[in-house]
Amino acid sequence: MTKPILCAAGVLALCMAAGAAGADTLAIPLPKGAKAQTIHAAYRCADGSRLKVSYYNAPPVALASLTVGGEFVVLANVLSGSGARYAGGRFIWWSKGSNGDLYDLTKGENAPPLSCTGE
Repeated sequence: MTKPILCAAGVLALCMAAGAAGADTLAIPLPKGAKAQTIHAAYRCADGSRLKVSYYNAPPVALASLTVGGEFVVLANVLSGSGARYAGGRFIWWSKGSNGDLYDLTKGENAPPLSCTGE
């Protein structure tokens, strides 16, 4: 579970649950004048699973976080021809409008993505 907070002027923080002992925090300093915006979205995927994605926007910083198969992933926005493409670890999340595709790079270049539709 992630909970974004703006912990000080010009700092975006992602708080990640670390069990009963507390939470760990990752703080990212933002350029002067940047305003942080958080968007939460839910998707229903072709395999019947649900995917919750949080988007953290504070131009020029754009991040997304999601949990897939129990693995928490933070992804950074990267260049794309269309839509918004995020990469993190072994995953690529490519959202286009209310739909998104999750690619697992360990499955090979030609492996089909997990296609998801916004709820």
